[in-house]
Amino acid sequence: MRPDLAAKYDLRVPRYTSYPTAPHFHPGVTAETYGGWLGGIDPKLELSLYLHIAFCAEMCWFCGCHTKITKRYAPVAAYMDALWREVDLVAGRLPARMTARHVHFGGGSPTILSSDDFVRTIDLLKSRFILKADAEVAVELDPRTADEAYVKAMAGAGVTRASIGVQDLDDKVQRAINRIQPYEVTERVVEWLGKHGVPEVNIDLIYGLPHQSLDGLLATIEHAVKGFRPKRVALFGYAHVPWMKKHQRLIPEESLPDTETRWQQYEQGCRLLTETLGYVQIGLDHFAAPDDAMAIALKEKRLHRNFQGYTTDSATTLIGFGASGIGSLPQGYVVNDGEVHAYQRAMAEGRLATSRGVAISPDDMLRREIIERLMCDLGVDLDVVAGRHGSDGSQFAAELASLAPLQADGLVEVEGHRIHVTEEGRTLVRAVCAAFDRYLKAGEQRHSKAV
Repeated sequence: MRPDLAAKYDLRVPRYTSYPTAPHFHPGVTAETYGGWLGGIDPKLELSLYLHIAFCAEMCWFCGCHTKITKRYAPVAAYMDALWREVDLVAGRLPARMTARHVHFGGGSPTILSSDDFVRTIDLLKSRFILKADAEVAVELDPRTADEAYVKAMAGAGVTRASIGVQDLDDKVQRAINRIQPYEVTERVVEWLGKHGVPEVNIDLIYGLPHQSLDGLLATIEHAVKGFRPKRVALFGYAHVPWMKKHQRLIPEESLPDTETRWQQYEQGCRLLTETLGYVQIGLDHFAAPDDAMAIALKEKRLHRNFQGYTTDSATTLIGFGASGIGSLPQGYVVNDGEVHAYQRAMAEGRLATSRGVAISPDDMLRREIIERLMCDLGVDLDVVAGRHGSDGSQFAAELASLAPLQADGLVEVEGHRIHVTEEGRTLVRAVCAAFDRYLKAGEQRHSKAV
């Protein structure tokens, strides 16, 4: 992208993993609301389950997750006891023993769990839900804390995908973000995953990190891909939000790449992954091997986006467990209390830990689908999508008009009620989505940069 456009559109906009987005969730959605929503779910629907493990062994300074640091296992054990109570509590509120086709362990760091507690959690899920035989069971894995016994237990419990945080392989960058993870540490874990039969491996990389050069990032991408042979790669932009995550204040802003360098890192990183290494780009920041299910879903326009990012999972109900666990139901979104002790107290008292959320209106549902198609397909036919909601695209005249600057700069094409984001405009797809976000206020500073 031209430097002048990179500067012009250096905006702060949501990541659009939900709509309405998280800043618009409110405490008017209570535990009682959530309980009623659970009871009203169609029992024939299939679910996705997300389990948030809210602990890490140490804090990575770039982290934007909800997590606590502990060197002892006792707090983790107490937390898991509460999470198991929540699984029982939520399952009991559903209208039937429902089918789950996707399970995701996130964090924090799920690899802080003991092997026994991980297996016990899977066994509990199987007792309270019907896990499909071909269900995807994915685990976010920190190579610094995983051992072979844990990997073996994961495989034995049915894990089908491990997502490994690599971030950057340069020692100076690792020290600047307080995540010392030599290549050999990750390589060893990848070998264990293959040895014990976990079939799919993803890796997560980050651009825009402190002291990260363009050449250094490209070297990391090439070394990691050729060494670990992942089916999927995520190339995320570091979100520097020290007003939200106080530990990010340990990263001096002057050590971060400037806007032009950040854009170069993203664009050349994408080019390396696609043109040289053979991956298919998925939306904004994901890449998949051509034969991977995600690449196939993109081609067939079956790709979706949720709180874990781009996904092949089309379930309309995502149940979130754990402190700060977030769920998406047909009626709206819910979030658990993010304070671990408050969450544990709610579970001890036998009540749901919902702290906020938002009910979704018919207009929200329509705009959510428009935004999802833009994020996934880089294009949308407003008449087709609106028609599925009993409307037509003519109601979006103001939104289409607001895209005129992007259109003039060759970043988006508009023909009637059809929108197509150009390849040069791919990096600004979130800005295109923002045109359809009726909640977003101009100049709002609660979000990360567009790229």
